[in-house]
Amino acid sequence: MWTAQGQLAIVQGKYYENPMTTKDILLKVAEKLPPDATPADAMYELEFRQAVEQGLESLNEGKVIPIEQVKAKIKEWAEK
Repeated sequence: MWTAQGQLAIVQGKYYENPMTTKDILLKVAEKLPPDATPADAMYELEFRQAVEQGLESLNEGKVIPIEQVKAKIKEWAEK
């Protein structure tokens, strides 16, 4: 089932991105930016999108970290 935005699907417990061309992705990101956005804003949005896609891919491959381990890492980073 695709979400309301038509971008993300969850099929049998796995996450899939609706396949889009690079041009489609660039146009979609550009449409979401405010009129006064800078090239740095656009790059941030593209990098964020790529990070989410990589995260979903890792999730599908079973490369996950238990939440307890994540909490411990955050605590460790906060103490530095």
